[in-house]
Amino acid sequence: MKVHLFGATSSLGCASYGLKHMASEEKEAHPSAAQFIIDDFYVDDGLTSVESAQQAKELIQGAREICEKGGLRLHKFGSNDCQVLESVPKCKRGVDVILNLPSEQLPMERVLGVQWSVGLDCFKYS
Repeated sequence: MKVHLFGATSSLGCASYGLKHMASEEKEAHPSAAQFIIDDFYVDDGLTSVESAQQAKELIQGAREICEKGGLRLHKFGSNDCQVLESVPKCKRGVDVILNLPSEQLPMERVLGVQWSVGLDCFKYS
């Protein structure tokens, strides 16, 4: 066989391996972003927390650059910090809202099957 047919469960392992391999190849250029991709991604969702808005912006930029080299585009970014969200182009954001934190009116995002209240920065389960 010279091709892999994508679909169902066999593709998940291949996609995950490819993403993590790409990140390991870029460890020198983007160490924290590569570590984020390797450790904090599950299939096609990445979830992490950092100490500052600047760290988050650098992490997003590095992860995007790593994935672009491999022909992948990261999108649906979310953050509970308006500086971070504003640093991401609108077309790459998961939510299209003007942040006014803290607020319970902001949308719920689904992350790894769990609901994340963006404004309150907490997880909710139903």
